[in-house]
Amino acid sequence: MGDMQKKIVILGAGYGGLSTAVMLQRKMKLREAEVILVNKDSYHHITTWLHELAAGTSPTDKCMVDLESVLEPEKVKLLKAEVESIDLGQKEVYLSGGQRLSYDYLVVALGSEIESFGIPGVKEHTYVIRNLKTALAIRDQVERMFRRCKLDNYRPERLHFVICGSGFTGVEFAGELADRIDELCKEYQIDRDKVVITNVEASPTVLSGFDPELSEYAKAVLEKKGVVIKTSTPVKACTSDGVILHDQEECRSSTVVWTAGVRGHSITKRIKHETVRGRLKVDEYLRPPDHDDVFVIGDSSIIYGKKEGPYPPTAQMAVQQGAACAHNLLALLRNKPLQAFEPRIKGTLVSIGKKVAAGNVYGLKLYGSKASFVKKVVDYHYLYRIGGLKLVLDKLKGGERQGEKNSLLDH
Repeated sequence: MGDMQKKIVILGAGYGGLSTAVMLQRKMKLREAEVILVNKDSYHHITTWLHELAAGTSPTDKCMVDLESVLEPEKVKLLKAEVESIDLGQKEVYLSGGQRLSYDYLVVALGSEIESFGIPGVKEHTYVIRNLKTALAIRDQVERMFRRCKLDNYRPERLHFVICGSGFTGVEFAGELADRIDELCKEYQIDRDKVVITNVEASPTVLSGFDPELSEYAKAVLEKKGVVIKTSTPVKACTSDGVILHDQEECRSSTVVWTAGVRGHSITKRIKHETVRGRLKVDEYLRPPDHDDVFVIGDSSIIYGKKEGPYPPTAQMAVQQGAACAHNLLALLRNKPLQAFEPRIKGTLVSIGKKVAAGNVYGLKLYGSKASFVKKVVDYHYLYRIGGLKLVLDKLKGGERQGEKNSLLDH
């Protein structure tokens, strides 16, 4: 008899985990290895579009990909379960429902969790844009506030929407929500002047670390859309009545959305190697120290460039790590040398509403509708990578299959 079939277990179907699985099934010979993709949901969500769903400008099914539609069951098995812990010594993963899963090679791609920075009330009193369900909760809350103001007496805090953090998610959601407000005001017959969107940021600028010109452009676009920008304004606490700022100013709001930061998944930290904000330090092959059979990618990992600091935990980075991880897994199966991960940073783009964006692509600064077009091309190119032309055309239809979205969310 030949060698026993190796088992590869991938934890998480985000950008990194799904890219690893899709690349493996594309390049792996039939029965070359057993590959199991573990995910708590039956779908993959497009994180870069969640702000649109939260604002109510995109349908649910645009932001989700049915995993079974992009996986080949004879090469990659989907196991719907939640990861509870990992035993690296025993090479086992403990899942919800008392399940245990052994592995020969493990890929940890569990993503991130909200970073509260120890600020009181963040977990109890704010909304977050993390997945389909949390984005839908924000959309429903926004519409609920408009509905109540039409049915009951108007209260200023109901139409005051506070966004804490002006990183990419905060800016994108603020721009998208500002575009949605006019439609909501018309639908519920509410004066536009009664609606306030406030973006609160502890840093001196929006999009801290971004190109200064592009940062200023994004701020100007948001302000033109009516968003109140408060930079150099740390949040001291979140309450049931809104937020308390560093100068003890109380920002009363019924809807506070927290977009101020993320940290690595708590399970990643339990692997007990060096972490930075919960993200595990990995080597050039994306492996933690002393574990040649484990790869950690996406928001769960942190990897440093040769000259600069750590690479940013972006979708672009996770996709590239997934491809590199798949390559090295195949190399291990075939007794070939591993290849060091060399990221190719093509640029960064941030949307600021429906038809406006800003960014830097291959060193070229882009603004306005041109940047927005390029961002759409980038987003759809990712869909092409994981699901081919069929998936791209499916998403371009703009959500005609309303029944499908409900069935996926219910399972």
